[in-house]
Amino acid sequence: PHIDNMKFILVICLVALATAAPQKHPDRDAQIVKDERSDSGDGNFYYSFETSNGISAQKTGTPGSKGQSNMDGGFQFRLPDGTIAEVRYVANEYGYQPESDLIPKPHPLPPHAIEQIRVAEEQRRQGITFDK
Repeated sequence: PHIDNMKFILVICLVALATAAPQKHPDRDAQIVKDERSDSGDGNFYYSFETSNGISAQKTGTPGSKGQSNMDGGFQFRLPDGTIAEVRYVANEYGYQPESDLIPKPHPLPPHAIEQIRVAEEQRRQGITFDK
């Protein structure tokens, strides 16, 4: 009887181990189906790639007027519900500026807040300060 209990516990442990084993993710075998790259060596570059599971990215870069690299690009990927998520961006002397429906948009300011800002700007122009 004691050996039968041990065998039963061993079988349960093996079943639990098999169930808990990492499952193969469907995107694990994604292949690169497109890979284009160009770099002229003077700060101008371009790349574009795409994978078999719907991920893609592209970017163009040019030298900026203040020593920075200016970049324009985007990336896309498939969401779990099957829709495509897309992010477009510009990066330059003004920073990284992404655009996407995925990025939350701030609510517009209420009219009274806009009026307070207008009054404060007018007071600043008149030299009124509230510093102690």
